[in-house]
Amino acid sequence: AIDEYKPLDATTNPSLILAAAQMPAYQKLVDDAVAYGKKLGGSEEEQIKNASDKLFVLFGAEILKRIPGRVSTEVDARLSFDKEGMIQRARRLIDLYKEVGVGKDRILIKLSSTWEGIQAGRVLEAEYGIHCNMTLLFSFAQAVACAEAGVTLISPFVGRILDWYVANGDKKTYEPLEDPGVKSVTKIYNYYKKFGYKTIVMGASFRNTGQIKALTGCDYLTISPKLLAELSKEHVKLTPTLSVKEAQACDLEKIHLDEKAFRWHHNEDQMAVEKLSDGIRRFAADAVKLERMLKERMFSTENGK
Repeated sequence: AIDEYKPLDATTNPSLILAAAQMPAYQKLVDDAVAYGKKLGGSEEEQIKNASDKLFVLFGAEILKRIPGRVSTEVDARLSFDKEGMIQRARRLIDLYKEVGVGKDRILIKLSSTWEGIQAGRVLEAEYGIHCNMTLLFSFAQAVACAEAGVTLISPFVGRILDWYVANGDKKTYEPLEDPGVKSVTKIYNYYKKFGYKTIVMGASFRNTGQIKALTGCDYLTISPKLLAELSKEHVKLTPTLSVKEAQACDLEKIHLDEKAFRWHHNEDQMAVEKLSDGIRRFAADAVKLERMLKERMFSTENGK
């Protein structure tokens, strides 16, 4: 798909890596990761963790051969409430990329947009020059805190916001410009541009092409191959719906969020609270499945199974 659509950048996450690791085409990467984990030694748990990190990096390195820009690699979602743990794991991933000849300028480290994740991003950017992509972002409070932390990029989710409103409200369909996910990203974009934040807004998690077209003009969008295929069949002129000029004219007020204010504002948004915790659980579950698969590869033959 990357070869076909030639994107600037690409992203991975535990769910995508889990799916790819089960495909015959990528078994060499899995074997290399397993060999690496065993070579470093340590307890079973440490070997599996090292193999898992290595697998993420090997997939990222393969993707980088096909794109001119950056690849996003995710820190284990089970560390979402562990600031120091996320910093440590991010630095480890950057070291692993260095080992295969990839510099940190071509990597975005993906962190959950919890308070701890956002503060980990602040430290990684300011102290280590490691660029971060804040994911699982659903609330305006999360976006404000990310801007204040000076991270490189945020990935506000569009489709998962829509999913929540469809599941929890009476309205089952929305016009693109009335779509709650589209409205959320529009507000974040306008806020960032009005107050001159450098953080890149990258709309993510789309359910249909209408959502994508409604966010034309956004800094970046991350789009699945399926929706890129649909878009490639359309021949319509797109007019940007988002622009810096319009953002600067909007009536949003600047706010500052310390930890207490962040937690309160985020907690006031039921959708965001539920989708953030749900997203962390799902990514964590896929990380566990991936580790289970690696464990079988690494240790079941030794036990004569």
